[in-house]
Amino acid sequence: MSKVSVLVVDDATFIRDLVKKGLRDHFPGVQIEEAVNGRKAQQLLGRQTVDLILCDWEMPEMSGLELLTWCREQDSLKTTPFIMVTSRGDKENVVQAIQAGVSDYIGKPFSNEQLVTKVKKALSRAGKLQALAASAPPKMLSSGAFANDSLAALTGGKAEVVKPSAPAAAPLAAAAPAASPVAASKAPAGRGQGQLRLPGGSMACVIKALSLKEALLVVKRTEQLPQVLESAVLDLEQGEAAETARLNGYLHAVAALEPSPASEWLQLSFRFVDRDPQKLDYLSRLIARGTAQKHFVPGA
Repeated sequence: MSKVSVLVVDDATFIRDLVKKGLRDHFPGVQIEEAVNGRKAQQLLGRQTVDLILCDWEMPEMSGLELLTWCREQDSLKTTPFIMVTSRGDKENVVQAIQAGVSDYIGKPFSNEQLVTKVKKALSRAGKLQALAASAPPKMLSSGAFANDSLAALTGGKAEVVKPSAPAAAPLAAAAPAASPVAASKAPAGRGQGQLRLPGGSMACVIKALSLKEALLVVKRTEQLPQVLESAVLDLEQGEAAETARLNGYLHAVAALEPSPASEWLQLSFRFVDRDPQKLDYLSRLIARGTAQKHFVPGA
């Protein structure tokens, strides 16, 4: 029986690696191809067939929507399942993708369970799921295990040494008790505000510092702690036109804001994975406006 082939298209290496690991953990027999943008995917699809396409929307050179439109114009790809992976959750964007012929839609950030569910659904409709069923493990990894195990997967089994982003941040104790809501402290001041979307929900955040590569955020501590290497989307709305940028990335470091294990506020280092010129330009304009009066140097 021939292998089931999945094409993963995303300009962010980190996202491609997480998707590939999630698929291989649940479907050991799957064959995975990858492309850094729509143009490269177009070239690959011109010389080989795939059973499913998982594609990011916002990419340089050729977007996911442009690739989808091209695929539906090809006789060999008209019915190939195409799942759009994007941080664009607006109704008009969903309608636009449906009109272009998308098979399904998964929003960033997503958990391993959400990813696998969408893939199983698409392959089942295409009659390809049975080819993978025999090799699937008896129990799917949880999204938490997926996030925690990705460090070894992405660093070749070597532990990554993470330098604290700021000297005021103290290591976060896993067993630390949650801060009392009665003794709530005043929200830390920052250079702007935004919303951090994680697989488990959204958190309002204060932007302490911002660069083209990274943002230093402060969030209020909740029962469910954010995890290092957890994928996320940072929504920023700035300017007179109320422009909104949806920046994809992952949590590089998590620490208590105050030097206490009972700190009510957490300091997060959020690394951007987008290389889209429009998003980089937007970040540049935010920095120039003074959203971040002090540039944040990673590892400083």
